[in-house]
Amino acid sequence: MPEYPSTTPVWGLRNDITPSFGARLVQEGKQLHFLADRSGLNGEFTPEQQQALNVNFPLFIEYLESMLRIGELKSTRQHCVSVTFGGFTCEADTRGSFGYVYITIYLADATQ
Repeated sequence: MPEYPSTTPVWGLRNDITPSFGARLVQEGKQLHFLADRSGLNGEFTPEQQQALNVNFPLFIEYLESMLRIGELKSTRQHCVSVTFGGFTCEADTRGSFGYVYITIYLADATQ
């Protein structure tokens, strides 16, 4: 049976790293809002990795909101920021989209 491309959208910045978690966050001023229907997994994390991701996700959001406050992330210009902690790397960029921040979170050692 031939394989057809998935019709499920891939959220986030990168889909070349697995496993990874991608999302499109809604930016409202200097706050970010997570919408579950604008996110997804690429590949599979182990149960332990998934638990660690759940613990670290709010910390990544706080960091990205601080990047919005200091102007490192701006809705009017494309510029990627990256932060690593808790064994994960998060890449984020507004892509100049005026209201969205695209993120991909993956294991910190995935690109080595």
